[in-house]
Amino acid sequence: MQTVTVDPREIREAVTMRAAIDAVRGGFVDLAAGGFEMPTRTVLRDGQFLVMSAHHRASASAMIKTLSLDFGRVPAIAGTVVWTETGRADSLVADAGTVTALRTGAAVGVATDLLAPAGAGRLTLVGAGGQAPDQVRAVHAVRPLREVTVVDTAPDRAAALAETLAPELPGTRISTAADAEAAVGDAEIVCCATPATSPLFRAAALPARVHVNAIGAFRPTMRELPDELLATGTVVVDEREAVLEESGEIRHALEAGALTEDDLVELGTALTAPEAPRGERTVFKTVGVAMQDWAIARLLADAFLP
Repeated sequence: MQTVTVDPREIREAVTMRAAIDAVRGGFVDLAAGGFEMPTRTVLRDGQFLVMSAHHRASASAMIKTLSLDFGRVPAIAGTVVWTETGRADSLVADAGTVTALRTGAAVGVATDLLAPAGAGRLTLVGAGGQAPDQVRAVHAVRPLREVTVVDTAPDRAAALAETLAPELPGTRISTAADAEAAVGDAEIVCCATPATSPLFRAAALPARVHVNAIGAFRPTMRELPDELLATGTVVVDEREAVLEESGEIRHALEAGALTEDDLVELGTALTAPEAPRGERTVFKTVGVAMQDWAIARLLADAFLP
């Protein structure tokens, strides 16, 4: 019996974004069908330390992720993802920061593929931190991008991300901006990846038809989206129980009467009923669930374990 350790470079080499999206999509379908045991994550020190776990019944495999989160540190996420499986003597340990960025991007890819207009190719990304590159990669994998606008309050950080992305997106026009309200005005897809505690823009600033992904706010004290957007758009979430517990924008909208719990559609359910009616504006709100980490860890186990 041995423990195989996988570093960030090895994770990136083994798992493409397309493979991650496919794996996470299948995971959401299984989650909706009751295929997982998945306790609500343990949150310590108001989100500075997190523990997440998932057991996939059909494969008798399990994943546990432990991490610390510090937005003043680079990288912000430090920790481990541990994979075990009945029938395999060996286990796998992977870098939690890389797995988290990859699986969060993959979930956005799944939701964007389902909800964004078929020809959408203009993306506005609000936030240029550690999660941002995989947001762009995931959207590009399902909606080839013609234009990307990177918005950040720190111009140097936005410019650095644009420079990083340019070789990966040949033929795509990449620009930077500091004003989120102005930058979302002609977007077809918006990705929010910030630690904001108040909405990043007004609903009125968005086009009449747009898909919005919001991944940054993962605690009740955090909020990226305005109530008005949630009240008028079709709202899809990763898991209802998770967002009711942890999403600041969902909890705020419920308390304000802008939403009801019945308005929230889980992504796994939406994937199995794609004909369900949707409005011109669609929103995917995720706080992250352990199944997503399990899906990436399973790909790594298949790549690195006997």
